[in-house]
Amino acid sequence: MSTKKKSFPGPIPILMIVIILAAIGTWLLPAGQYNKLSVTGKTFTMVTDSSEISLLLTQHTLDSLGIQIKVEKFIKGEIRKPVSVPGSFTKQKRNQQGFIAILQAPIKGIIDSIDIILFTLIIGGFMFVFNETGAMVKGITWIAHTMKGREHWLIAILTSVFSFFAASYGMAEEAIVFYPILVPLFLAAGYDLLVPLAIIFGGTSIGCIPAFSNPFSVIIASNAAGINWMDGLVARLILWVIVTAIMVWYILRYAAKIKKDPTASLVYKIDGDVKPPYEINISDVNSTPKLDLKTKLLLLIYISTFLTMIGGVVFLDWWTTEMSALFLGSSILIAVITAMKEKVFTREFIKGAESLLSVAFIIGVARGVTIVLNEGHISDSILYFTANAVQGMQPAFFILLLLLFYIVFSMFIQSSSGMAVLTMPIIGALAILVNVPGREIVNSYMYGMCLMSFLAPTGLILPSLAMVNISLKTWVKFIMPLLFILTIVCIVALIIGIYL
Repeated sequence: MSTKKKSFPGPIPILMIVIILAAIGTWLLPAGQYNKLSVTGKTFTMVTDSSEISLLLTQHTLDSLGIQIKVEKFIKGEIRKPVSVPGSFTKQKRNQQGFIAILQAPIKGIIDSIDIILFTLIIGGFMFVFNETGAMVKGITWIAHTMKGREHWLIAILTSVFSFFAASYGMAEEAIVFYPILVPLFLAAGYDLLVPLAIIFGGTSIGCIPAFSNPFSVIIASNAAGINWMDGLVARLILWVIVTAIMVWYILRYAAKIKKDPTASLVYKIDGDVKPPYEINISDVNSTPKLDLKTKLLLLIYISTFLTMIGGVVFLDWWTTEMSALFLGSSILIAVITAMKEKVFTREFIKGAESLLSVAFIIGVARGVTIVLNEGHISDSILYFTANAVQGMQPAFFILLLLLFYIVFSMFIQSSSGMAVLTMPIIGALAILVNVPGREIVNSYMYGMCLMSFLAPTGLILPSLAMVNISLKTWVKFIMPLLFILTIVCIVALIIGIYL
């Protein structure tokens, strides 16, 4: 008798369960609220249980309220959400959330986060329109064939490219299209199947750790935590160089070993003489594609779009409206340059938005959790009791506990956007109360999630393994020493970050 294998629930069912648990919490936990401080024009506004008070927009005001934040962060807009005033918690009458509130929560969450949702959908449209041109595949293929015979340089370049794409815009599932291109190339050069897997999956996974402009992790998480996503950008760029270099070194070290002795291959030792699940035509490796002027222009537009987004946020105070307009404009420009037909452009743009619709719903549903907690008046209660529990805790110990929390929790939720919107509102506010910079809260979330992404069965590791037909055991044996090194690097980066 056959038994049907049970699959783990997806992000949206998990988030709906969390909404239900949040609603139950409004019946069980005492209600309460902190006074909230925010900027209105050129003054602070403090909202209490019964009134609104205008205060001077000065460092003295923050110091007198016990808020350990520089006033410049409010003036520059780096903190976008109201901040809880320490020591101001007051109990309130319970406002229990029932069945109707549970049904309305995801809808309210979508409405509340519509700007970031639309930005996400337009990013998807941009990616599909760009992919329709074939420029990305041509670019990667050109690099691969041009570097033939200098595979150690090819490994370094491709790993860095995939890492950059993941760190800049969140490349993940779309990287799968490169396995049929790179697998035959590296097999013909005398390597095993682990090398292209490490370059593609490992490269995209490593880039997620210090993501510097990934809209699905750092931007959404910073927005949910109430800080500017540019806070900590330089440190994340430095860390990106460090971890990418470590990844390149690790792959090169393994590749050189099996090039010298093919029997040292972990694939050979554990899985035997396995082949990828698709036909390999080695003769294709000898043909080097040419990059015409149009392809070069398209690749330039692609890179320039992300650089412009970063520049706009840094120098022009851009946010989701401006960034969305940028990607929409780039999509139209690509269509014009390639003489893409209107129907094709519309089809691809809609398909791209559709591909990220699940991400958009995850963002909205996760925000629904916060709405239930806020409307039930227990969001601040959870913050109050948690703050009391960690009161006096050293910031370094707190941030490492948070890293551990995200490593464990990410085993079950591998949606970076869902995790961000679910946890950041409360943990971001808690960070201020325990004097930990908000950027390090965002970093601990990214580091924890992405370290686990190398192994989490709810993520992309299983589909990636299927593309090269090797076992999870082989991958774990290969990657565990690297994960240990990366974890140490992340711990050091977090500890340095909280004391800067």
